[in-house]
This record gives sequence, C-alpha cells and structure tokens, in this order.
Amino acid sequence: MVAGVSTACLFPRPLEDSLYDLAVNGIGCVEVFLNTHSELKKSFAAGIADTLNRFDVKCVSVHPFTCEIEQLAFFSEYERRFTDSVEYYKHFFSFMNTVGADIFVFHGAKGASPELFCERFSKLSRIGRESGITVALENVSRCRSGSSAFIREAASMLGSEFAFVLDTKQAIRAKETPFDFLEAAGSSTVHVHISDSGELGDCLRIGRGRFRFKQFFARLNELNPQCSVILELYRNGFGGISDLVNDYNILLNMTENAGQSTKHPQL
Repeated sequence: MVAGVSTACLFPRPLEDSLYDLAVNGIGCVEVFLNTHSELKKSFAAGIADTLNRFDVKCVSVHPFTCEIEQLAFFSEYERRFTDSVEYYKHFFSFMNTVGADIFVFHGAKGASPELFCERFSKLSRIGRESGITVALENVSRCRSGSSAFIREAASMLGSEFAFVLDTKQAIRAKETPFDFLEAAGSSTVHVHISDSGELGDCLRIGRGRFRFKQFFARLNELNPQCSVILELYRNGFGGISDLVNDYNILLNMTENAGQSTKHPQL
C-alpha cells in the first residue's frame, strides 16, 4: 500500500506551486488535480514531471477538472459527443504518461441506466488501457456511483474492466459507510481518498473524528494490498502545510503497517 496527498488540498493555489509545496516538505506520493485545460499542455506536463523527478515524488493518480460534465459528455444519447469526449480524455491520458500516473479518477453518470453506464465506461476503460491507464470510478454522492448497490452492480457487469476509487467522505454524504462501498467493490478497489469523520464533519484531519482506520486498513489490505491511499482535505479543514505533513506521516505509518491491528490502538 502507498500513502500520499492530493494537490487539491491546497486549491486554489496553482497546481505547480501546490506540488512544489508538498514535494519540498517531504510528501513522497501525490494525486494531481488538474484544474483547467491549459494544464494539459505538453510543456506544462513536462514541468510537473520535472518537479516530481527532482524531489523523487511519485504521482499515482490524476483527477480531471471536467468531472462535473461527465454526465453530459459521456452519458447522453448524442453519440458524437461521447466520441469527441473520449478523444478529449486522451489528453488526460497523455498527461498521465508524462508524469508517470496510472489511475484516472472518473465520477461518471448522474442519470444513466446501469447498462448504458457500463457500455460507455467499458469503452473509455479500454482506451485508457491502451495508454497504460486504469480508469477508476469514484463514489460521489450526487452521482449514480453514490450508491453502494450501483457499485456492486457495475462491478458485477464489468468484471475485470471495473476499477474503483473509494472516497470516504462521499460515502458518508450518501448516508452509507466507507465499509459498504469497500465490500461492494471488493478487490477492484485500487485507490482511496481518505479523511477522518465524526461529529465535527465528514472531511476532517486524521485523529479529529471517529473513523475506524484500524479496521478499514485491515480489510483494505485483505482485498488489495497494492491500493494507493490519498489524503484529501478541503483547504478550510487544516491550518497549513505542516498539518498536511503531519497527517501524511500518520497515514504513511498506517499503510505501512496495514493488517497489524495492534500498531494503532487509538485510531
């Protein structure tokens, strides 16, 4: 298992500055959140790759700024729009190849049938695999993926083509638990967006809530010990970069000792 931090935590700081801040403070693994079309340029991608290489940071995943229009782009009845959208997403895959990322975070449909979703997801997934990319569906409370029942059905229909990103706060917003989604996706869970949760909110710094990290990591380790786990907090949820570094170090320790339940009796 590998632990990291999302550049989205520092939004709206420019991506290249956010990455530098994380890298220079010792974060060894990141998810890159692309915020606009110009960041897909080859020259920009090369600059991001240079920073990653200079500080020996691994980029495991990329999250696109286009996630909010994926219903319109991929799941309408207008076939040409779907074809054009697939072509556009190849720009993301090219960026990922430049920076060495493997997992592409996909929000997916808000109103498609399971059959249409799986048909379109399968096509995008196959295009991704041609570039060495795993397209992975994230559970988002406002999307079809916000239901663990939908995740279970999609996983069954897509088989080996299905990959899943578990977002713990989004599971809670859907009035389910992260464990519900973990069991629905099983070993297809390849990536996690994690935060603490409790009475104070659903996206808290580690240790500020009541999330059962010990049990979660034990089960995740059973299902997919190669899973990446990324700290994803909102900018108003922490004070500064030192808070992210502190939580990253806690997360790193937990992932390194996943399955050894006696290591973290307080979490």
